[in-house]
Amino acid sequence: MLPVQPSRSEFITLNQHHYHLRHWGEPEAPLLIMLHGWMDSAATFQFLVDALPGNWHVVAPDWRGFGDSAWNTGSYYFPDYLADLDALLDHLSPDQPVRLLGHSMGAMIAGIYAGVRPERIARLSLVEGFGLNATRPTEAPGRYARWLRERREPRSFNPLGSLENVAAKLIERNPRLEQQRARWLAASLTRCNEQGELVYRADPRHKMVNPVLYRLEEAKSCWQRISAPVQWVMGGDMWDHPMAKGVMDTLPERRACFARLQENVIADAGHMIQWEQAARLAAAIHPFLI
Repeated sequence: MLPVQPSRSEFITLNQHHYHLRHWGEPEAPLLIMLHGWMDSAATFQFLVDALPGNWHVVAPDWRGFGDSAWNTGSYYFPDYLADLDALLDHLSPDQPVRLLGHSMGAMIAGIYAGVRPERIARLSLVEGFGLNATRPTEAPGRYARWLRERREPRSFNPLGSLENVAAKLIERNPRLEQQRARWLAASLTRCNEQGELVYRADPRHKMVNPVLYRLEEAKSCWQRISAPVQWVMGGDMWDHPMAKGVMDTLPERRACFARLQENVIADAGHMIQWEQAARLAAAIHPFLI
């Protein structure tokens, strides 16, 4: 099924950076902000927006270096996303706390932000984004060395061939994704470069290693300061990745950081729940967010 509800674009400046926002619904409707994950874009929330009951004004930014937002001139750093979200809320809702939903990386940003600025969040839905694997300080020298090496190397994506190829890859990674939707997603996540080749729309420098180690104890300290009700949503199918296993093994201690937590598991869904089971995800988040 192809997209139903039309979206409109807005281009603004956040922290001296050119940002693209995607809007669905009437501006007078209740505001819901959605934050996409790594190598994704705001556009791919389309199926979830179409499935949401009721009347919402949904706004989703393309994070810097993704979608139609401007690229950085160098590396990407997690605190920049927090600052961009802070500026975005100043633009969209300067006087009222907001309902915030994040997926994957977007959920990790939202979770940290909600602990740093608890007064700005009314309700928080975290979809498949419960932090990364814990690291050890002894990993820092190797991580910095790798980052220095990668900074010297030109970054680019290999040509993808065709939208059909991209759609096939998406279905391979997300087996329950419908062919028609996969084709639509493929078009949303790609662009033609100067040579006329089809490549991913994101900045290839997002593939560089992060020089700063993920510090779980810092994340937990932020989560403990969240005052809003929080919803965790996870797919019933374990994401087949070492990162997911490390997180799941420590899920009880992460869960304990949230004072007001509701959990939902979406059956027959993997990591990209909003693609594979948009209607089920909408049915889970709507009662929580209203």
